[in-house]
Amino acid sequence: MPALQSGARVYFIGIKGTGMCALAELMHNSGIRVSGSDRDEVFYTDSILRELGIPYHESFQAEHIEPPVDLVIYSAAYSFETNPEMAEAQRLGIPILKYTDALGHYSLGFDSSAVAGVHGKTTTTAMAGSLIRGAGLPAQILVGSAVKGFNDRSTLNLGKKYFVAETCEYRRHFLSFHPRRIILTSVESDHQDYYPTYELIRDAFMEYGRLLPAGGELIYCADDAGAREVAAALDREGRGITLVPYGFSAPGDYRIESYEVSNERAVMRIAGFPGELKLRIPGRHEALNAAAALALTSSLVRKEFGDGNSECKNSGNDSEGWNEERRENVRRALEDFRGSKRRSEIIGEEGGILFMDDYGHHPTAVYTTLEGLKDFYPQRRLIVSFMSHTYTRTASLLDAFAASFEKADMVILHKIYGSAREEYHGGVTGETLAEKTKALRNNVFYVEEPLEAAGLLKGILKAGDLFVTMGAGDNWKLGGSLYEYYKHQNGAGR
Repeated sequence: MPALQSGARVYFIGIKGTGMCALAELMHNSGIRVSGSDRDEVFYTDSILRELGIPYHESFQAEHIEPPVDLVIYSAAYSFETNPEMAEAQRLGIPILKYTDALGHYSLGFDSSAVAGVHGKTTTTAMAGSLIRGAGLPAQILVGSAVKGFNDRSTLNLGKKYFVAETCEYRRHFLSFHPRRIILTSVESDHQDYYPTYELIRDAFMEYGRLLPAGGELIYCADDAGAREVAAALDREGRGITLVPYGFSAPGDYRIESYEVSNERAVMRIAGFPGELKLRIPGRHEALNAAAALALTSSLVRKEFGDGNSECKNSGNDSEGWNEERRENVRRALEDFRGSKRRSEIIGEEGGILFMDDYGHHPTAVYTTLEGLKDFYPQRRLIVSFMSHTYTRTASLLDAFAASFEKADMVILHKIYGSAREEYHGGVTGETLAEKTKALRNNVFYVEEPLEAAGLLKGILKAGDLFVTMGAGDNWKLGGSLYEYYKHQNGAGR
């Protein structure tokens, strides 16, 4: 990738994607002249691009690649064989990079930290950004989803010294990144189309950990067996990195000493951070995410304000860089955190029914999310619509999926939301998962198409219920449709 100065021209193919739009925004704010293209389908990023004044085409045409263009960045959803703009850029000899490679190169310009793991990386990155803002650190944050506290964007621009980004393990995309710190939330079997065994995905995370320089930090979840295994293996290699455990079973400063739920708030204490911390999003897994975010924020606070820093000496901070004002700002930032898009996202409440949407698409994420919701809303009947994502994941983790709905009072299952990236020739379907689930519990229904379940649910839902759509598919449309229905019903009755 060429060194990009202010005024350089960068063209994004697939600019409406969450990560692509976020990187485009960061470059735009750095003075780079950004433009791009995408399909004519409307995404939430359309309004962001328009607000920033970034021009883009809603089609892919070779003539859109008009020199001078210094760099073309493309989404992994497109290829040289099928996208005419990529082919034209190649023909003209313009440097061209996949998004993940461009993000990795961007990370070279900062003291960069990464958030990785099979679960929790989006929320942990968003939380870290919120705490970093509370601590007053000059950083840029890039999250894999829109965040309510970031003005419904996936970026937060607080300065140019530190960079914190969510990084993805699929196809080893994260190996392009250049981290000095890595938060490792979890390691277990997933993306079975690329990692058919647990050992393969574990080894990918180990390879990522080896990118840390001597003196770098691996902040890992001590409650997760896979994360512990990766940390222990890297420690045995004697690479000179610092291991920072966090969690309910962790030794040290980031052990969660207590956790309880009261009045739709989680109240927790972390060993090395004085006083109570409060969360308004449900689940013990969110307490883990908060501990990870605090560990990363503390590392940056030590570097920015700790011993040897002139600002520290003049302001009376202690050797760790913290003072009571920073601590209080971080406490407030954590309690104010309201999550990111599709992560226990509250759509609204109508007719006494609370509507929520969540991206959880792995059995562990499904179970922990539902467990958290049940703890937060013990008086509500929990009704779940779940659409499994990819045939290979569903087939590989079928029994775990069937058991993951234990905390729900009622489950509506749908067809599998397939992926163009996988090849599957087995016989597992959405109905297979439904039969497995029915063997374990009552109140399980199967409706092939999500929107066709609306009629069933209108006869089931009642005041006091919590209805949540879950999965990486498009059953979120069902929740939106039902919310609008009850909103209209209530409006007509007023």
